[in-house]
Amino acid sequence: MDKGKRKKEQRLKRELEEQSKSRKMRVLVWSVAVCFVALIAVLILFKPKPGAVDIAYNKLPTLGKVDAPVKITEVGDFKCPICAYFGLTITPQIKKDYIDTGKVSLSYQNWTIINQDSFDAALAGQAVYHQSNEEFWKFYDAILKNQQDQHKQDEHVIWATPEYLTNLAKQQGLKLNYDKLKQDIVNGTYKDEINSQNQFAEKQKFSGTPTILINGRKLDDKTALNYETLKAAIDKALQEAKG
Repeated sequence: MDKGKRKKEQRLKRELEEQSKSRKMRVLVWSVAVCFVALIAVLILFKPKPGAVDIAYNKLPTLGKVDAPVKITEVGDFKCPICAYFGLTITPQIKKDYIDTGKVSLSYQNWTIINQDSFDAALAGQAVYHQSNEEFWKFYDAILKNQQDQHKQDEHVIWATPEYLTNLAKQQGLKLNYDKLKQDIVNGTYKDEINSQNQFAEKQKFSGTPTILINGRKLDDKTALNYETLKAAIDKALQEAKG
């Protein structure tokens, strides 16, 4: 065999070996990529759901049976316009479809984030609740229906004053001791309770008000603020409770 032919064969052999190595490397890279994608898919599929947070329902204003299998919690600010939408539009539907039938309870917890008088409004709510759980829910409706403008000429409006809140309760004919109500607001009788509720919301890193939880699990706003999607979430929770 002449020298030129031998060199040609050696060159072809080296090229084949290099192609083989390249092919094996591509297979290896693709295999690693496929395994990585599969691993990510498994992690997503089996990612644990966020755990339920502990809520002291017995220390909150609650509408419905205390032993209802599904417990909804609204974390809200009485000065929040979106809370007014939830409380006046969605809460009555929950009450009609689920609370009045004993399937669901609704509890309210404060998170005073709108303005400084949000705290006074929360103090009023707690003061009413400690006199009467039933009257609290009348106050809840009244203050949401009578929310004032939050801003005027680029300034925050302070309207939830002790006088306004006490007069609102009187105008609604709530069965309360009005002098005690005003004193509880002015003296901050239940400030520790509200501070504790605020700390709870901050610890959970809620994004705003209202935040809605079902059996201690937070719903996203898209689900919570549309009654059809919220209803589906409630029905799912009822099925889980049966199971």
